[in-house]
Amino acid sequence: MLDPFDRKILSALQADATLSLASLSDIVGLSQSPCWKRVKRLENEGFIVGRVTLLDREKLGLGVSVFVSVRTNKHDELWLADFAAAVSEIPEVVEFYRMSGEIDYLLKIVCSGIADYDRIYRKLIRSAELFDVSSSFAMEQIKYTTAVPL
Repeated sequence: MLDPFDRKILSALQADATLSLASLSDIVGLSQSPCWKRVKRLENEGFIVGRVTLLDREKLGLGVSVFVSVRTNKHDELWLADFAAAVSEIPEVVEFYRMSGEIDYLLKIVCSGIADYDRIYRKLIRSAELFDVSSSFAMEQIKYTTAVPL
């Protein structure tokens, strides 16, 4: 169960995972030792699963986001395991979900442009037997965050 101090710690670290212990302690209102113990507990209990550096995709030449809807006639565990393994090997696929409703899988792909996406698309359709693949290119990113509500 998270108390208000835990939530403050998580909120501060979501905003800036590079905070020093002294800065984090000041923000949260705890001395360093209890703050450190709480951070360690939150890590051990799986609330904190990693720390990353967020990159500017535009500056890296990966400014195109493509949402790919996949439908299949195969729904057995072996097919799913093989498909999941193949998709997970494609580095440009940054998100991958099994869905309910009209589509079976939804992928988010980041790439440099149409030709780059076509290369990724061809790799995807070679990876498994698929019934339908539909792509939608994002025109504008209106909201993006890695922070979850606390």
